[in-house]
Amino acid sequence: MPNDHNLLGRAPFASDPNRSRGRLHAESGPGERSAFQRDRDRILHSTAFRRLQYKTQVFVFHEGDHYRTRLTHSLEVAQVARSLARALSLDEDLSETLALAHDLGHTPFGHAGEDALDKVMEPYGGFDHNDQTFRVLTHLERRYAAFDGLNLTWETLEGTVKHNGPVKDAPPTIAAFDKQWSLDLDGWASAEAQVAALSDDIAYNNHDIDDGLRAGLFTVEDLLDLPLVGPVFRQVRAEYPGLNGQRLRHEAVRRMIAIMITDVLTETRKRVAEHKPQSAEDVRNLGRALVSFSDEMIAADKAVKGFLFPRMYRHWRVNRMIVKAHRVLQELFGFFIQAPQTLPDEWRRSVADKDPTQTARIIADYIAGMTDRYALEEHQRLFDLTAKP
Repeated sequence: MPNDHNLLGRAPFASDPNRSRGRLHAESGPGERSAFQRDRDRILHSTAFRRLQYKTQVFVFHEGDHYRTRLTHSLEVAQVARSLARALSLDEDLSETLALAHDLGHTPFGHAGEDALDKVMEPYGGFDHNDQTFRVLTHLERRYAAFDGLNLTWETLEGTVKHNGPVKDAPPTIAAFDKQWSLDLDGWASAEAQVAALSDDIAYNNHDIDDGLRAGLFTVEDLLDLPLVGPVFRQVRAEYPGLNGQRLRHEAVRRMIAIMITDVLTETRKRVAEHKPQSAEDVRNLGRALVSFSDEMIAADKAVKGFLFPRMYRHWRVNRMIVKAHRVLQELFGFFIQAPQTLPDEWRRSVADKDPTQTARIIADYIAGMTDRYALEEHQRLFDLTAKP
């Protein structure tokens, strides 16, 4: 019998691991761990998860030890998700699993790398990091004798695909899998998946403000007119006159995270009272998100993103990294598409006898799995004639 400590006090609309739709490939029972706990553990032990340590959030790995990477971001999202799920009496393990998995398909160099791969992959169906995450979970991780991928539960795969809502025009990997085992793409995901999606927003904005201030891309004064952010910084300054630097940042960010979490809980409880869902299927068929920010917080979140885009994500220092990232990944792709026989053995064997589209997808898989550091080193090996192969 699985450990059922997380079943106590469960909301009627929470996901129940004992009623999971199962796995594509049948396995023996979960033993002491629930099905969702096993999913979480498989993600934690995956190669793709370890690589997140050296994949960029905004800053390239060598710019400083204290900036966030995809790994630290994923851990922070998981912490917020678990807290929200517990407060809403949902399955904490499923929310944590989805939070830990959500960035596994990201390329080196953050969104700049994704844009670069999408451009070179345009003739072959494009590149999408959500689809790549799904490829990692269902195909690219090769740790088990009986199957490719991690063979996760239906609920984890569904939540990975639909955490931001119903999916229209599914990208290729997701579309192909959906034909094999339907993920109900036209419906909403579980409440646990919705929690993971909002936890990503909460962590992303607040921690990018922290990193942007740390990097000197903007100042506290630049933030004072923003909703949510400005009032919090003013309040902290009023309570602690003269507080500056690291402590001011951390105190303000801590409070902003708490405010956003409280807003999600208040709005979600209001929607639960309105709709009275009695099962996880009720959540999927609701026709709208059950877990949500309030309208006021949605507007504040949009304003913060609107500030961060030009002041951080398109700051001249970040733009230089973006241009470099585009060049590195496009040149790597161009090299391998012209000479696939130069790929490392495992990948070279994979492209044998493949058509051009399949070959391009395999090359994209190889490049997308690189860390920032490995991509730079591989580029140097291929384009510096004096470098060792």
